Amino acid sequence: MQRILERGEIEGLDHTTIPRLRLPVRAMVFADRAARLRQLAEGHPLAGYLLLMATLAEGQHLALHGLELPGAGQDIIERSQAHGMPPLQATAWERDPMWRDILAALLEHMLNAPGLPTQAEQVIKALQQQRVEDITSIETQADALLAERESDVDAATAPFIMAALQVYWTGLAADFKESDLPVVSPTGVCPCCGSFPVASVVRVGGAADGCRYLCCSLCATEWHLVRVTCSHCNDTKQVAYHHVEDGPEGIKAESCDHCHSYRKIFYQEKMLGVDAVADDLASLTLDMLMGEAGYSRASGNPLLWQNEQAEP
Repeated sequence: MQRILERGEIEGLDHTTIPRLRLPVRAMVFADRAARLRQLAEGHPLAGYLLLMATLAEGQHLALHGLELPGAGQDIIERSQAHGMPPLQATAWERDPMWRDILAALLEHMLNAPGLPTQAEQVIKALQQQRVEDITSIETQADALLAERESDVDAATAPFIMAALQVYWTGLAADFKESDLPVVSPTGVCPCCGSFPVASVVRVGGAADGCRYLCCSLCATEWHLVRVTCSHCNDTKQVAYHHVEDGPEGIKAESCDHCHSYRKIFYQEKMLGVDAVADDLASLTLDMLMGEAGYSRASGNPLLWQNEQAEP
């Protein structure tokens, strides 16, 4: 049985023995996510959407297989190491146009999937036409998604565009070596691409046993953060944990009364097949409870976007 470490024990660990990063594995990341989404969909109130996203993740897996991308040159790697900045920074990286080819492949995959809901089919066909006729608007929305801003985002098409961007950046990250990444990087963001984490997972097994990793919403890189620490502001004194009464034991919301935000934390010991993106998407009830309690979500799920709220 896994032993939970107390705060003093965590701080006293030799952190040089804890893997600081878990880089994505091409053959696993989207295949595992698709399988998890299908598992979570069984008997779930949002089964239809979870299954739709499972089909999308399967398309991502196919698109990533054999994908060759122009990555970061040695000059970029050396500059990022010197300044402690993510080498594949999402909001600054000059995207290769081939990311739109990935989007085209994903949309075609979705249209060929059996049982595609009519509404989803209409959205996908409209996005296909937009990709051909209005590249500028596609790129504008991609910029907005990567910056996690609500303006310029169409909630219906956002998950499909984001899925293509995920494939693109995951392909870049999977080709990196840990030694290419800065030892120190900005707090609270992915050391590889600079994006926010979607949630965190306490892992089991090997050198990472009992350690918490933040999970990037874009490139699927994971990075270590000491437990009982706010993943948004790094406060350690006003952190608390919340769960849905009679809900799954392996899901909690980690809140911080210093910044009044929260992110979910998943415990692999309780859910061996946990995937941060999939399990976060399937636990929206916890989000509603945290909102009612007055906490703001620190960052969103890449596969679920909401329209900008109008001012009253």
